[in-house]
Amino acid sequence: MRKLSLALALALSAAAPLAAQTPIALPAALQRADSVAYANRMARGAADAQHASAIAPLRGILPSVQFDAGYLQTTDPIGAFGTTLRQRSTTQAAFDPHALNFPAAVRDYSGDVTVSQPLFNADAWVGRRAASLAAQAADASAEWTSRSVRGDVVRAYFGAAVAAAQVVALDSAAAAAHAHVRAAQSMERNGMVTRSDVLLASVRANELDAQRAAAEGNVLLARRQLGTLLAMPGQAVTVDARIPSAQTLRDAAAPDTANAGAASRADLRAATLGADAAGADARRARAAYLPRLNAFGRYDWHSLSHPYDGLPSWTAGVMVSWSPFSGGGTLSDVRHAAAQRAVANAAADAANANAQLEEAQTRTELVVALQRMDLAELAAAQAVEAHRLVTRKYEGGLATIVELLDAAAAQARTAVELSAARYAVIAADAARRQALGRDPGSLADLDAPASPTTR
Repeated sequence: MRKLSLALALALSAAAPLAAQTPIALPAALQRADSVAYANRMARGAADAQHASAIAPLRGILPSVQFDAGYLQTTDPIGAFGTTLRQRSTTQAAFDPHALNFPAAVRDYSGDVTVSQPLFNADAWVGRRAASLAAQAADASAEWTSRSVRGDVVRAYFGAAVAAAQVVALDSAAAAAHAHVRAAQSMERNGMVTRSDVLLASVRANELDAQRAAAEGNVLLARRQLGTLLAMPGQAVTVDARIPSAQTLRDAAAPDTANAGAASRADLRAATLGADAAGADARRARAAYLPRLNAFGRYDWHSLSHPYDGLPSWTAGVMVSWSPFSGGGTLSDVRHAAAQRAVANAAADAANANAQLEEAQTRTELVVALQRMDLAELAAAQAVEAHRLVTRKYEGGLATIVELLDAAAAQARTAVELSAARYAVIAADAARRQALGRDPGSLADLDAPASPTTR
């Protein structure tokens, strides 16, 4: 069974793309996630879209220029007479009643340039403020997404390292168990142990083989999860890491176990800016009831030959417009914006409350994880000593082969549990740092090149 699981692992490893076989360090993984991780790309795209939307209100603030050109042919009495006037080609014969009533077809090439200058559009100015605040909120949200992804990368990276370390521990235990089985088989032939002892020893060894096979599957899954997180779908990313020692983890987590209020968290800034943007948008909707003042100027050309030919004429003016009632459209917009403001304010309050809860929760989880690691470290040390004592008893004929294998299995199990407990501290510390508004990627300081026995 051990040979079969090893063959399966080799086959799966060979099936992975060649690039995925090159070990990646945690700083490099974090850098790649910052640039290409799916969540980061979506968040940046959403922020860019919001910045683009912030430009739209400028059409009620900045001047606009429009060029038009056209051609027409008409026998409409008013249109025909007006066209000849615009072309400066009217003669005395044009005033003949019959010519006025039944004009010949008149053609005209026209061209014009229109400049519009908004003078006072309150809703545009307030809308610009609302859109700018929404864009800032989108930037803050993208920053929070990036921090979250960095935390996920840290957890996935060390998760892959822990899974690989567990395979090493179980591989060593399985190898020792099979060696004991072979020794028991030899002793059975010499009449020193019974057949049941050999069978029970084989059962214990097979159990370790099964655990090792499961651990190998966990390694592949952990590496594929990291590959997906790094936008490398289908690739099993090999990590170049060691599991930090328990003392290293204690030293790194010590400052994070204190009670501390959350610093400037990007998600809280996003929520606050979103509420401010919603408030500004509510003011924008109400400002639509105010009059608008706009200026314009236009140059026109009309000719028989081509556009923008002939003598120009100009028009300039100022226009005031006011729509105190728009069929309920403005009222609907005002009420909708007010409701959205209430939602955004509630969301900001909820974000602050959740931040306080996360601060307390992550501190508790980190303290508990450290305590469990202490207990797992003690259990691992006790299992090693127990295995040593049972080995001496076995060598002296005072313990059975089954007792020896049970002690070896307990040592392997506590070693696996210790590595899992160390990983739990890393995961809890990453969550704690993010809850405090810090970068969970700073845990990259725990990473170091792996030795051949810890990969």
